[in-house]
Amino acid sequence: MKVGVLQFFSWPDRKVPLPAVYARALARVDAMEHSGYDAIWLAEHHFTGYSVCPSVHVMATHIAARARRLRIGTAVTLAAFYHPLRIAEEVALLDVLSGGRVNWGAGRGFDASEFANFGVAPEESAERFREAVEVVLAAWQSERLDFSGKFHRFANVEVLPKPLQQPHPPTWVAATSDSAIAWAAQRGLSILMDPHSTHAEIARKRESYRAQLAQHGHEFAGRALPMARLIAIAPTDAQAEAVARRGARWTTASYVKARSLSTFRSDGAELDPIEHYLNGVILHGSPAKIVDQIQRLQSEMFLDYLMLAPLSEQTFELFTNEVLPKLA
Repeated sequence: MKVGVLQFFSWPDRKVPLPAVYARALARVDAMEHSGYDAIWLAEHHFTGYSVCPSVHVMATHIAARARRLRIGTAVTLAAFYHPLRIAEEVALLDVLSGGRVNWGAGRGFDASEFANFGVAPEESAERFREAVEVVLAAWQSERLDFSGKFHRFANVEVLPKPLQQPHPPTWVAATSDSAIAWAAQRGLSILMDPHSTHAEIARKRESYRAQLAQHGHEFAGRALPMARLIAIAPTDAQAEAVARRGARWTTASYVKARSLSTFRSDGAELDPIEHYLNGVILHGSPAKIVDQIQRLQSEMFLDYLMLAPLSEQTFELFTNEVLPKLA
């Protein structure tokens, strides 16, 4: 099983200087470089302390110069907010500078503040995101780009540089909704699974994606499907639950608020968001318990690429030292 880290740059309550948030993340990169991790995946957000990384491409370039083995993923480039030719150029340049270590993940975004401040109509965002992905992939694979879409038209454009990885870097699209999964399957694109759905819902989405891929004549075998999971680890189960509860409160106050959601639903009944995270989303417990949970999820939700989002520094350290070696 491959393991990567979904790296948020959270600044809760602004208790420390912001540079300390980046220093902590880069210390993780140093530890990952010498451990068994596959990749660091960088989360892009804007205008919030939920994660202060407005440019995953800039951050990835810095990490590429710092780490020599680790793959570097974007989870995700918020493609609806960019001109797609800029994405194609920047990610290709990153791939060249990193020696071909880029994993490109693209997504639509969800935060109303981001849509408003970037001047993107929410009702257009899915179409803009999908068209941007099409433009980027075409630009990477065409000597000269010709493209005609709803939002962009290009004729005989030489987009340089081309990526080092050919025909292009491994590409994923964030797919949370059923419609996003259907589009990715129809297009034959691999998907990233979100950190907010329950384990059971992730399993359902994965099977739906697999079936729809086959319907459109695309192979499923050999695809890595990173599944993002929030994780809290401490020496005891009780201590880990306390970490998980704090993480659930922070996520509810930031992510859930940004999506204008106050409740989740389970079998038609409303569920408190904090309980949603504690009971069905966050893996929490001692290192031994986490190993057991992950091994169970390997069969229950077909987990073969874990993208972990640690909810504390102790979580990351215990996972690296006591959990990761047992997953090899």
